Amino acid sequence: MSTVQMIEYDVASDEIRSIYDDIMATRQTETVNNFWKVLASRPDLLKDTWNDVKSVMSAGELDPLTKEMVYVAVSAVNACDYCINSHTAAARSKGMSEGMLMELMAVVGMANRTNALANGLQIDVDNAFRNGGR
Repeated sequence: MSTVQMIEYDVASDEIRSIYDDIMATRQTETVNNFWKVLASRPDLLKDTWNDVKSVMSAGELDPLTKEMVYVAVSAVNACDYCINSHTAAARSKGMSEGMLMELMAVVGMANRTNALANGLQIDVDNAFRNGGR
């Protein structure tokens, strides 16, 4: 149960309904997720967050499936149950297979392990890697 009351569509202000309508139109769905209903308690937060998500997750250099998979990976590292589930569902709807999910989680697990080793042992960055190899 969320710590803040959700704002349902039928009791939302016109401002909130307008954002909900954009969410449903953009996502081609007839429902608004609980995440957005909770953020609606602060309409400015709802609007800003939705606009940022819409911008970042729209088509660009990375395809939509890759973006969703990155979102799943970061959500797993941050232990965000809501985001893991919502973005796994989104990635599946964009073509992610079970094998892809398992491979993604294997990469996340390996990165966590090697990151912990490199950080814990305070290993100096090789010159060839500095500035991302530039």
